[in-house]
Amino acid sequence: MQTYFDFYKLKPLCLLVLTITSMNFAQAQRREQAPPSTGDTLQAATLDQVVAYAIAHQPLVKQAETDESIANSVIRGKLADWLPQLNFSLNYQRYFDLQSSVIGGNVVRFGVDNTSSAQFTATQNVFNRDALLASTTASKVRIQAEQNTEKSKIDVVVNVTKAFYDLLATEQQISVNQESIVRLQRSLKDARSRYDAGIADKTDYKRAQIQLANTQVSLQTAQELLKYKKEFLKMLMGYPVDRHFNILYDTAIMEQDVPLDTAQELVYTNNIDYRILYMQKELQEANVKYANWAYLPSVNLFGAYIVNYQNDAIGELYHNRYPFSYAGATLAFPIFQGGKRIAKVREQRWTSRRIEWGLANLRSSINTEYNRALATYKSNLTNYNVQKENVELAREVYDVIQLQYSSGIRPYLDVTVAETDLRTTRINYFNALYAVLASKMDVLRALGQINYQ
Repeated sequence: MQTYFDFYKLKPLCLLVLTITSMNFAQAQRREQAPPSTGDTLQAATLDQVVAYAIAHQPLVKQAETDESIANSVIRGKLADWLPQLNFSLNYQRYFDLQSSVIGGNVVRFGVDNTSSAQFTATQNVFNRDALLASTTASKVRIQAEQNTEKSKIDVVVNVTKAFYDLLATEQQISVNQESIVRLQRSLKDARSRYDAGIADKTDYKRAQIQLANTQVSLQTAQELLKYKKEFLKMLMGYPVDRHFNILYDTAIMEQDVPLDTAQELVYTNNIDYRILYMQKELQEANVKYANWAYLPSVNLFGAYIVNYQNDAIGELYHNRYPFSYAGATLAFPIFQGGKRIAKVREQRWTSRRIEWGLANLRSSINTEYNRALATYKSNLTNYNVQKENVELAREVYDVIQLQYSSGIRPYLDVTVAETDLRTTRINYFNALYAVLASKMDVLRALGQINYQ
């Protein structure tokens, strides 16, 4: 039985393999990211807080960040090909019928009933075009993944900001209509009193009724539209659909954000879309080199240490060892592949040229987009300045006409017109304010100046 326990001669080897495996598994477990949390909510939030929430929770942003982590893991896996590759294997075989051969007319059997072997192997890449491509493009692939994440965040900032302004515009319409309803109810009461007193005919309070009803319909329409816009904003933010929050804003501060330097020069390399495509062009140039490397040989070193155990009795299988080892090198050189390598090089060159044409087209598109956004901003800015002045004028006109009507100087029709003008100019002012801020985001997007930090 003593010879049976010679199996423990392999114990150190097995322990080493198990230790390395468990360490790699534990390290992989620690690197796993925890599942995303959706429990964060907002009670009330400014634009900056809404944007920050969207950056942290928007599913498209989280997908881009996940893709970035995947890219980093793939890079690490590819670069691992440059490191020595160590392997261990242990096998056992039981022969029920040994191999036979006829020698000098006699049947001779070769081998023993039980065999086992423990084998360590090691390989090392000296030159391999796949590993070389991974090492030369690793930094660019990481940059490309980061740029995709950056693009997702920029798009989220632009879309969330514009949706925020659109929601504010609707809330302001509701506020203006509510204030107008209060004034119209007061005017209706006054017109009815004047009619009952015989001072005015019934057309005054009938007009007041009509205008009040129309304003109430406008209010209800805006309130219904507000529900959709809130849900749309929550969708862009990645906000839970069953949670609610109120938005905070300061019109004075928003007015300070209106100005924009319209004399800035468009620099294509600041635009995220251009940088992504340009990085794709650089990676494609690496593919061209990779295709040319197909003409080069691949070289690797290898070695092995093998311990064999042989015995007819299984109990004494591991009593004696028969070790052997070797080392060597491999040089593989492709001689002829039917023109496949030439075709592949041409394919990659044409692909690179196609991306260059894509860059030219993108420059034209960015220039067009910038000029369109800039023209829209300037137009909205002019409209905003006009509407801001109109609000003050309309309020002054309404106050004067309302006072004159109360004094019996003006007919109620003039009050109706003044009230409509005041409500319309106030709504137009807020719409113009949010429109110019939204168009400013488009200009900054084209210039590559969106800040999401």
